[in-house]
Order: sequence, then structure tokens, then C-alpha cells
Amino acid sequence: MRKKSSRTLAGLPLVDIALGRDDETGEATGKARGIIAVGDEAEGWLAVGKRSRGIVALGGSAVGLVALGGTARGIVALGGVAVGGLALGGLAVGLAALGGAAAGGVAVGGAAVGYLAVGGAAAGRHAFSASGDRRQKTLPVGDEEP
Repeated sequence: MRKKSSRTLAGLPLVDIALGRDDETGEATGKARGIIAVGDEAEGWLAVGKRSRGIVALGGSAVGLVALGGTARGIVALGGVAVGGLALGGLAVGLAALGGAAAGGVAVGGAAVGYLAVGGAAAGRHAFSASGDRRQKTLPVGDEEP
């Protein structure tokens, strides 16, 4: 399936849709590039596809300022595996991370590791258990005493 709008903005088509393989060659040609891009591989301001890159990216593997997908990387990342400034997912790594397993500056999750860690199994400079008990599982930082 191939559709591309005739209207453009900043040199990109407003909408570009490219899904599937070329019937003659069998090659994956579903590469979409536009303001709104939908395809097997999508790149645009809003990108939706198996592999997507954009300001807002949605897909199996998403990279963008805001990324939502199976694997998501971005300033705000939401996914099964999320890496970013604010990461939310099954496995989350970021400055602020929330997930089943979370690692980062501030980490909240079942297993959390970070400067400030809160969770069932928490480790970090300041660690708190889910029951509210403060546990000082200190990670070495400089010459300070735990």
C-alpha cells in the first residue's frame, strides 16, 4: 500500500503511507517519510510503524522525543523496554524510571536501583522498601560513610 499527499510542509509530504513488500522484487519497501508517516519504517513528525523515528514515535521499536512502543527510546519513553529522561515500562532506565525493574536517578519499581530508589527490592544512596521501611542499602559514593 502506497499513498503520499501532494501537499508538503518543510519539504515533506503532509502524509506518507508505505506498507508491505514490493510484489515484483519482494523487498521491504514500506519506508514512509512525512509530517505524518505510517509504514514498516516510518520517519516524521508523527511516525507510526514497526520501526519509527520522529518527534512522536509509535511502534514496535520507537525513537523520538515522545516514544511509545515495544522498545522505546526518548525524552519520554513508554514501552516494554523504555530508555529515556522519563522512562515507564517493564524494564525502565532513565533519569526518572518507573517499572517492574527500574534503574535511574529516581527509580520506582518492583526492583529499583538509583540514587533515590523505592520498591520491593530497592538499592541506592537512599533506598525505601515498598512497606515503608527505610533500608540503607548504600551504593559507594565517594569517601562518605553509609
